[in-house]
Amino acid sequence: MTAQRLRPASLTGRRLSRTQIGEWIDMAAKRSPNRDCFVTPSGTRTFAEVRDRVHRLASGLQAMGLAQGDRVAVLDTDSPEYVETFLALFKLGAVAVPLNFRLSPAEITTLLRSSEASWIFVGDRYAPDVLAARDDLEHLDHVVGFGGSEGTTPFEEVLRRGAGGSPREAVVDDEDIVALAYTSGTTGLPKGVMQSHRMWKTMVSNAVLEYRFLRDEFRYSASPLYHVAGLSLVLNAICRSSASLIVPQWDPAELLRWCREGLTDVFLVPTMISALLRQPDVRPDDFATLRSVFYGAAPMSPGLLTQAMSIMRCDFYNGFGAGTEAGMQTVLTPEDHVRALDGHPHLLGSVGRPGFNIDLQIWDAAGNEVPVGEVGEIVTRSDMVMSGYHGQPEKTAQVVSGGWFKGGDLGYLDEDGYLYLAGRKDDMIIRGGENVYPLEIETTLFAYPGVVECAVVGVPDPHWGETVRAHVVLAEGTEATPEELQRFCRERLAKYKVPDHIRVHTETLPKNASGKVLHRLLREQS
Repeated sequence: MTAQRLRPASLTGRRLSRTQIGEWIDMAAKRSPNRDCFVTPSGTRTFAEVRDRVHRLASGLQAMGLAQGDRVAVLDTDSPEYVETFLALFKLGAVAVPLNFRLSPAEITTLLRSSEASWIFVGDRYAPDVLAARDDLEHLDHVVGFGGSEGTTPFEEVLRRGAGGSPREAVVDDEDIVALAYTSGTTGLPKGVMQSHRMWKTMVSNAVLEYRFLRDEFRYSASPLYHVAGLSLVLNAICRSSASLIVPQWDPAELLRWCREGLTDVFLVPTMISALLRQPDVRPDDFATLRSVFYGAAPMSPGLLTQAMSIMRCDFYNGFGAGTEAGMQTVLTPEDHVRALDGHPHLLGSVGRPGFNIDLQIWDAAGNEVPVGEVGEIVTRSDMVMSGYHGQPEKTAQVVSGGWFKGGDLGYLDEDGYLYLAGRKDDMIIRGGENVYPLEIETTLFAYPGVVECAVVGVPDPHWGETVRAHVVLAEGTEATPEELQRFCRERLAKYKVPDHIRVHTETLPKNASGKVLHRLLREQS
């Protein structure tokens, strides 16, 4: 006789026997009420102060009619109030919709319409554009101004409305959607990624484990808060009762000053590390309290990485993943970095091995796992995979199949399980029938002295189908001609991989919020 499958009794409307993200600030405030939670150039807020403000904000929003499931857009540069808004929305079971403040007014309007947001929290700089488009946004009922600009409900007024009250916290199921995050659009128009409570809990928990977050640290993330990396790293710190430095936008001179004043851990993309190390009078003593540097989002040349390790003298982590859609996927640990400098330099070209509870494989075009060393598409299974693209089931089916997420990144595994990237599937160049992987050429060019940025794209050609074009940015004070760079590549690469054309730029290459170069825009240049 087959036993009946066990299922839990219905708990609809009742508190489940588990914790929710909305409770994390309360737990941190109990553990460390008087420790700094947020540090800014103008002052600090303790965990107890942040908890009280989040409770008041959540109560005020409920008094104004916000309900579980309402979609709430957030548009501004980084601030403590930005994080407090997210913490309140997590408590209320609302759906947060973080928006990239670098987008044009027309793009913001498109995303507000797509998300069907009924609320928006907006900074003074962006409020006029939102208010001007309000008549075209049938779902938008409430505009809350972080700075209280004309035509908005001031943020502080919402806090006052919630004074003395306790919010009625929502019961959030793990598959409930808590955020609708739009992709950065490196390959086309942004898509609305539905992120579940399960996804966010797992992303934060895995990062605490893999990046070894300790209690009572002082952390900074250069990733903006509207990006999943930026907000999740602040949540990591809250879970460990650690302080987060929050400044409106990244600035290398300001970060160096904060490093001198006691930062213990930082997240930076490679171009930021390069800019930091180029600051005047930078020296190892500036990083005396630094415990770790976490970098990712783009390749880092072995030369820059070696320089950074010799000057900053701390642990280095490299992380790779499809953050918005599938979280972190692999980690190159501090021990891996040490091995690399101790006779295994090839590891500096790797992004590490799969993290905790992440199944990673390399597939060919037919969905078959390929042998070790062969390039294919990187696919993963984990509890960090998104719930799909909002209103786009066909696009969802293209990237999520049988629990596996296919993000379009190419790579290969070595015999020890380390992952090496080969670029994006959409970026692969087919030159005269030969597959050319841009990342291999970019890695070669990064080895040329003075190259600080590099991107390789394919351009149409009547004879070859596509030819290879490289875009290079040199460090200030260095020079190199296209011919010199081509000769450098010719000595290290097969003939068909050598760029047919190289453009040396004086300005930084176009990038998205994650710091990834927008190959699409470079490809469109004539």
